[in-house]
Amino acid sequence: MAGARSEPLRPHDPTTLGDYEIVGRLGEGGMGTVYLARTPAGAQVAVKVVRVDLADDDEFRRRFRGEVARARQVPPFCTAEVLDADPDAERPYLVVEYVDGPTLAHVVEDRGPLTAANLHSVAIGVATALTAIHGAGVIHRDLKPRNVLLAPGSPKVIDFGIAQHVESTTGHTDTSQMVGTVAYMSPERFGDADAPLTPAADVFAWGGVVAYAGTGRTPFAADSPPATAARILTQPPDLTGLPDSLRDLVGRALDKDPAKRPSARELLDMLISGPSRPAAAALADQPDLRAAAEEAQAVTGVRATASLVGYTEDSIVTVPIDDMPPIVPGPPPPEPRGRWFLPVAVAALILAVVAGATMLVLNSSDGERAVAQSLTTPATENLVIEDPLSGPRLWEAKSLPAEGASCSFHGGLIAHRDTKGVYRCSGPGDDVPTDMRVEVGVRLLTKDSCAGVWFRFAPFHGYLLRVCEKNIYLGTHKDQAVTTTRTFPLDKPIAVNGRPTTIDVNAVGSQATIFRDGVSVGTVPLTDPLITSGKVVLGVYTERGATENGPYEAAFTDVKVWGLSGN
Repeated sequence: MAGARSEPLRPHDPTTLGDYEIVGRLGEGGMGTVYLARTPAGAQVAVKVVRVDLADDDEFRRRFRGEVARARQVPPFCTAEVLDADPDAERPYLVVEYVDGPTLAHVVEDRGPLTAANLHSVAIGVATALTAIHGAGVIHRDLKPRNVLLAPGSPKVIDFGIAQHVESTTGHTDTSQMVGTVAYMSPERFGDADAPLTPAADVFAWGGVVAYAGTGRTPFAADSPPATAARILTQPPDLTGLPDSLRDLVGRALDKDPAKRPSARELLDMLISGPSRPAAAALADQPDLRAAAEEAQAVTGVRATASLVGYTEDSIVTVPIDDMPPIVPGPPPPEPRGRWFLPVAVAALILAVVAGATMLVLNSSDGERAVAQSLTTPATENLVIEDPLSGPRLWEAKSLPAEGASCSFHGGLIAHRDTKGVYRCSGPGDDVPTDMRVEVGVRLLTKDSCAGVWFRFAPFHGYLLRVCEKNIYLGTHKDQAVTTTRTFPLDKPIAVNGRPTTIDVNAVGSQATIFRDGVSVGTVPLTDPLITSGKVVLGVYTERGATENGPYEAAFTDVKVWGLSGN
């Protein structure tokens, strides 16, 4: 991570974390402190440690696990590579590559704007990083000169501490506050609270970063954060002094309409393929940068999440790849805003500043200012079902002798079937809220068995999550037909007859997010118009292509179901 000189440790700083020896402080932010550390082999790494008050927050830990999983999905193309993490430590921490180089902000502050070749190196490097980040389904959300390190070989983009997964619309990323540095925040971030944040916001920030690197000032510079925000909303960018070879592209990235901005991949293609002599010189002099850019060009927007994370399509119907729906589900992007948007947003901004209640200007450790603006009320959880499954309670024992199927209790709820097929256990008859979260411990007791978790299930259709030894599938179960929407291969298979694994499904609106032992597995669209609400059901399902003749058994423990509400 940060390559600036470290400061001495303070009296209350840790001296060790896991296997790492803490040797200095690199910086501090809203989430915690970044330390310089050594591995047992003597290599330097950066360790980001969560604040004490956040470490005691179970919901934050859950979100942090998700952040770690998403950060691991970002390939190290001009980014600081994630090396290790321990979300369950007393002080959760994330270990990333230590980048030996100053920040872009420090270089510009000390030496002034970059030369043409160095400026193009930064433009290409940051575009490469954003292509990799967006390709992994992540939005950075706080791209700025202090998060760009000028490392030997190629620039590096750091700090995904407040990154948000592109597909996430659940409570796993706290959207109660919008966090960022005002000068690099896009116009839409000051507008409609219900408008989704998209990768276009990072592209806008790219334009601001490149303009700053080339001119020594931000393109909407003003005397205060509110005045800067007003200029972002109403004025064209000031690109005076920016080289002609970059001015048009930066201007397009700073378009107030996110739909008119190029994508990160398009930025990268235009930078590499264009006729600019400085760009060619930058690539010729920096082979590592050229290699990273060429590798990142293989990543094509959010659709590339499938190849990066390992999703595969597994459906009864074979769909040509060109006709496959994108990974990110949901409604189409909003139409471009009419002329009313900017005056209304500016008026809202001014009212917020005057009221002093909805906008807060914060001073960070490096003297920069960030704005946190209330957007939405975070989702709350209401526990509606809880059963340890240690004996008949909400779930009951039953059997179907004709098919050799049963549900019984022996150290948990055991769903059993002698032959291939499916068998559901009888549980509570109550419908649960449409927006819900279910958590349950799962064990696979025999080979080729899958644990089935049905939700929004009403006779006889619903969504079915199948937890199998090597894969997790989510799809629909309607009448007798099971269709798979998404397959998630597991990096670490679930051991047959091994220790329980905790499965967590969050279904909110038109998406479900799946977690295994607190780590995000992925997000799946829930778009079947016939499936709206219903029960949570547990049972056993035979793995597709099973070679064993049975029996098939799955065990469940400690099931909890919460209703989720934004009120």
